[in-house]
Amino acid sequence: MKALSKDGLVEAVAKGCCTKKEAADAVNAVLDTITSTLTKGDKVTITGFGTFSTSNRAARMGVNPRTGEKIKIKATTVPKFKAGKSLKDAVKK
Repeated sequence: MKALSKDGLVEAVAKGCCTKKEAADAVNAVLDTITSTLTKGDKVTITGFGTFSTSNRAARMGVNPRTGEKIKIKATTVPKFKAGKSLKDAVKK
């Protein structure tokens, strides 16, 4: 299985429509917009592709695997992605 990096995504977009510089600007603008929207606590829905949102994780107790010592893990907010129907259907085997 091969992973596609941000540079690979920029190159793929550039092949489809424009120069590499314009493609990099477009990819960066999309990622920046998604990031800033999630930072505000809002959702980003791309119809057919999926929904980016945030989820709150409660504080909990964990265990340090090296020492076995119990540690407190702080509450945090994490990004979440739910795939849309079209994406799910495209990936099905």
